[in-house]
Amino acid sequence: MVKRLEPKNKSASLNEVREKTYALIYCRVSSERQRTEGHGLDAQEARCREYSEEKNLVIQENYIYRERATGAGSSEENRALQVKIIQDIDKYPFRNFVVVIDDLSRIARDTKGYLSFKEKLKKREVNFMCPNFQFDDTPEGDYIETVVTAGNELQRKVNRRQVIQKQKARLDAGYWAFGSKKGYDMIKDPQHGKILTPNKEGLEMLKPALEGFANGIFVRKVDVCKFLVEKGFWQRQHPSAYIDKLDFILRDPANIGDIEYLPWEVSRRLGHHNGIIDELTYNLIQNRLDKKGINRIRINVSEDFPLRGLLVCAGCGHFITAAWTTARGKSFPYYFCQNGLCEFGKKSARRKNVEDGFKDLLEKNKLKPEIENLVQVVFEKVWKDEVSNSELERKKGLQLKFSLQEKIENLTEMAVQSKSDSIRKIYEEQIEKVMAEIERVECKSIEKIDLSVPYRNALDKAIGLVKSPYAVWQKLPLLEKHQLFFFLFDEKLEYSKKEGYRNDNLPCAVRLFEDFATSNTLDVEKGASKPRANKF
Repeated sequence: MVKRLEPKNKSASLNEVREKTYALIYCRVSSERQRTEGHGLDAQEARCREYSEEKNLVIQENYIYRERATGAGSSEENRALQVKIIQDIDKYPFRNFVVVIDDLSRIARDTKGYLSFKEKLKKREVNFMCPNFQFDDTPEGDYIETVVTAGNELQRKVNRRQVIQKQKARLDAGYWAFGSKKGYDMIKDPQHGKILTPNKEGLEMLKPALEGFANGIFVRKVDVCKFLVEKGFWQRQHPSAYIDKLDFILRDPANIGDIEYLPWEVSRRLGHHNGIIDELTYNLIQNRLDKKGINRIRINVSEDFPLRGLLVCAGCGHFITAAWTTARGKSFPYYFCQNGLCEFGKKSARRKNVEDGFKDLLEKNKLKPEIENLVQVVFEKVWKDEVSNSELERKKGLQLKFSLQEKIENLTEMAVQSKSDSIRKIYEEQIEKVMAEIERVECKSIEKIDLSVPYRNALDKAIGLVKSPYAVWQKLPLLEKHQLFFFLFDEKLEYSKKEGYRNDNLPCAVRLFEDFATSNTLDVEKGASKPRANKF
């Protein structure tokens, strides 16, 4: 039990201090509806003030605690103002306090949380007072108090069960039954009730992000996150911090108008709301997430056959492999299709023919001289944007680090001043969390980079690559050749023993710049995703 200390001011009358009892008025609601209706925070405070005046308790504005938190849980979990009450009591251990509540359920709607907070007060010789309940410090009184608290817990659990049953029925009917999703609002409709509706950020930010990931404009998830952070869809953290949230969004069938909630065994079904992307885009996203149709680089490649793993048979679509064959005591290198049912199956193509054809393909499709200026303009713009973004991210990281360091100083000071071991432990845990956050920021911080020197080298390499890709190919190690291949081409190349490479196998890097230079981008109208059906 905490010992009640006498005031250090010797001139103060001990009798006067002991006669005063300060009311710590605690009010709590668990929803916005409770806050605004008759049993909200204002009504609770008014009743507690009136009761405190009747009992001649001292009321101070800094001892009024108004909290919004769910019905269950302990003070350490989600009752910040209950923790604040303990802190205020510990600041003035010589004062007499009493916690005034409108109803026992305001402390917590579960027995464990209620008794936990009561025990902390009891150690500090502080009791509850309530206009609706007479506390009695006897075994019988404790029993009645526990029964009332258990009744509140039962009511909470029954209410929760009823809410879940209604929400599940809503999900089964094809409606989202929870709060709005990022990119959507819950709009009240006269026919459907509250229904998901795409909002401005969903249509102007999330929609192009999802479509960009589906069609490969954004190669990595972090590229999507970076786009959304730059657009303001997310704002507070580094793009990589949103990877997990993006994973959920990419998998969410609500984006095409479907409903699914597996924790309650609600299987996927057609919803009544409109999504922001079409079903084809959604399926492309799932294929990318499941690694279907994504080119992988072979590990067991051979210097003898640099194109093995990069070619498919024009006759059947199977992979073309390669090997050495022996005849008349000599070894000969060949590429061949292993599909025995194919017209080219087991028919070998000489390595020289296959690789010379690949060389001709690259050399025939060089970048036109007039396109070189366009490459330089695009490169310079992207380079400047990357430098600017890197510097901006670095400054944001430094600002966040300074803010977290200041937070640690404040928490440390509060921990030192705290007279309760339990409260001090809470502060120490918060300090550890903030220190971990600082370490994360430091690991991801972007140092200031001077890119003025390597810029010309990088530009020359970029232009050289699209001007003479085969010259670059020859100089690279084998694994880097395969990486370059998938930069130059959309997919593996088809090869026929009779016809060689197809004429439409133009490197996509060259095609991209030439198409961009010859097209009028003002004539390109962005098409919107049409909903699968009119659901209203």
